[in-house]
Amino acid sequence: MAKGKSAKKKAKSKDNVIMRYLRETRAELRKVHWPTREEAWNLTKVVIAVTVSMALLLGLLVYLFALELRGIIDGNAIAIGVVVLVAIASVVAVVILNRQMA
Repeated sequence: MAKGKSAKKKAKSKDNVIMRYLRETRAELRKVHWPTREEAWNLTKVVIAVTVSMALLLGLLVYLFALELRGIIDGNAIAIGVVVLVAIASVVAVVILNRQMA
C-alpha cells in the first residue's frame, strides 16, 4: 500500500509543477512595487534625455573623427599635428596612471 500512495503523490506533484510555478510567479508579482504613472513618466523622460544626449555626443565624435581622417588623407599639416599631439598626450596619460597605480 505504501508504494501506491507514494506513486500517486509523485504523479500528482509532476502534474502540478506548472500550476505551482504559475502560483508562485503570481505571488511574487504581487510583491513588486509598481511605479505610479507619474514616476514611470519621469523615468521615461530621463531615459529619453540620456539617449538623445548620448546620440548627439557620439554623432559629434564621429564627425570630428571623420574630419581628422579626411585631413590626414589630404596631408593637412594641422590634422597630422593634432594626431601627433593626441598620441603624445595618450602616452603621457598612460605613464602617469601606471605610476599612480604602482
